[in-house]
Amino acid sequence: MPGSTSARLALAVTGSFLLAFVLLGFGVHYAVSAMLTQDARELVRVDAAGLVEMYQDDGRAALLGELRDRINSDEDPDAVYALTAPDGRLVAGNTALPIHRRGARWIEFTEHGDDGDLRVVAQLQKLPDGTTLLTGTRTRSQDRFLSLMLRTALAALLVAASLGALIGWMTSRWVSHRLRHLDGTAERVGGGELGLRARLDGSDDAFDRLARRFNAMLDRIEELLGGVRHATDHIAHDLRTPLTRLRNRLEELRRREQGAEAGVQLDAAIGETDQLLHSFGALLRLARIEAQPPVHDEPVLDLSDLARDAAELYTPIAAERGIALTTALPEPGEAAVRGDADQLFQMLVNLLDNAVKYAPADTEVRLSVQRERGAIALQIDDHGPGIPAADRERVFDRFQRLEAHRGSPGTGLGMSLVRAILYRHGGHIVLLDNAPGLRVRVTLAEPGGD
Repeated sequence: MPGSTSARLALAVTGSFLLAFVLLGFGVHYAVSAMLTQDARELVRVDAAGLVEMYQDDGRAALLGELRDRINSDEDPDAVYALTAPDGRLVAGNTALPIHRRGARWIEFTEHGDDGDLRVVAQLQKLPDGTTLLTGTRTRSQDRFLSLMLRTALAALLVAASLGALIGWMTSRWVSHRLRHLDGTAERVGGGELGLRARLDGSDDAFDRLARRFNAMLDRIEELLGGVRHATDHIAHDLRTPLTRLRNRLEELRRREQGAEAGVQLDAAIGETDQLLHSFGALLRLARIEAQPPVHDEPVLDLSDLARDAAELYTPIAAERGIALTTALPEPGEAAVRGDADQLFQMLVNLLDNAVKYAPADTEVRLSVQRERGAIALQIDDHGPGIPAADRERVFDRFQRLEAHRGSPGTGLGMSLVRAILYRHGGHIVLLDNAPGLRVRVTLAEPGGD
């Protein structure tokens, strides 16, 4: 069986159409054949009744004379007669008595002659003197009609097969068209266009009902996602204000407190507060980015320019930590992508910040951009502790504490933000082993290349 559901549907429709045609053809052929055989029997019955009546009225001699006259004349070339003695000897006739079942009244047999094989329908009658009278007819015209009918049916079968294949193909195309629209809608919704809905044609058929249920499901998903997004937004806003006040109070207390130990503790508390404020800010940015549709109408920009600006921003920060930040960037205009410049710059900043933060002193962090088969590849290599292969996918969990593998605890909001930006821009991110260290590889499609 074909693997495609559409192909199986077309095959099923074609097969059903042909099966119905073949069954109808067999039924018609059987009915016509039975009717023609019945007509032949009726003709033989009338002819035999006349011969028996002649035998009863005029005797055996008259019957023999009548049989010889009919055989010698050409009035009915398909008529078959035979009069056999009790010992099986042919007394008169134009055919021999075939082997038949004892006591049979009607027989059918095949005559082999110059005209080919001819079917004969005959009646057997026992006469009072012990002889057997066979009266029959060759079904030449009936067989010719059935043969013509069979040839016509075969020709019609070819037409029906072509018509059935066409109907099956059209049916599968219609079904595929309806399902393709749903599939395309699901793909675009999965890509971030949460406001998109399947089109209804008003027919209220199974596909229309499925589209309505599909739209209702999307409405519910959008409602739930909106609720989560609004809750996250409200929580972040509600907590950021008291956290900011708390930080200001800690700063004020730090200025007033003169003890060294108390100062260290207050500095740690201020650092924790800054981390909380940073996390809530990242949550707000993440919620806003995830609520935006995929980029379609954003302007085309040069990723190498953004990479160059990000490298200039982080070069002094890396130098303070004894890290050399090097770049390998193409000429301006050779790394064109379509997207939001602020979000792509935020992605670069997050990746460079992660690399510089965990790379040891006296090592190198390398930022490179290059074209690869219709795509722009951005790569950042560091020589830090890296991340085990089993844990690399969990890095993108926004609440997963995985940076302990890289030297200090934290959450995955930064990398979650990177992936959300890439997801909106149709890009991909892969974490690889730099032996030693971590290699982050980002791929973005060129404008018109996806």
